[in-house]
Order: sequence, then structure tokens, then C-alpha cells
Amino acid sequence: MEILEEIKAQVEENPILLYMKGSPDAPQCGFSSQASQVLMACGERFAYIDILANPEIRANLPEFSEWPTFPQLFINGELVGGCDIITEMYQSGELEPMIKGASAE
Repeated sequence: MEILEEIKAQVEENPILLYMKGSPDAPQCGFSSQASQVLMACGERFAYIDILANPEIRANLPEFSEWPTFPQLFINGELVGGCDIITEMYQSGELEPMIKGASAE
């Protein structure tokens, strides 16, 4: 149960948090690469956690978020979604105000 508490703390402590494979500078999958590029295009700093370096988080995050795939973006403690949702929200203009708002708080 400790790992779920750790994930909860990470989500609560970071207004913009991306769970991804690899890092924004060295993503380890195309979906993680695309998601981190979209976030960088929003122009605000964001935290990330490499699930490949944290197998316990990788194994338990889907239970915590009720979302089966990676990457996963959390803004202000709420799951926004994965790569497709992040990309669609960015293209529609929804994502950037959310990112800017979370960053300003």
C-alpha cells in the first residue's frame, strides 16, 4: 500500500506531473516523446517521473489512476489523460490554459 501513498504524494506535490517512459530529454517511447513535446510547447515547467526507472510505480500507477496506459498527465491532482488526449487538448487550445493556470498557482 505504501507505493500508492507515494504516488498520491507525487501527484499532490506537483501541479503538473507527467508519468512517462524515459525523460523529456530522452524519451523511451513515441507516446512519451509526443506528450512531453506537447507540454514543453505550452512553455511551463513540469515534473516528470520515469516509470522505467521506477518499476513499482509502473506496476501500481494504473490502479491509482484507473488508466491502463502510459504516459499519464496529472494537473492539479487530476488525471488529464494519455498521449492522445493530451495532444487533442493541445490542438483544440484547451491544454495550454490549464498548464498556465496550474503553473501560476
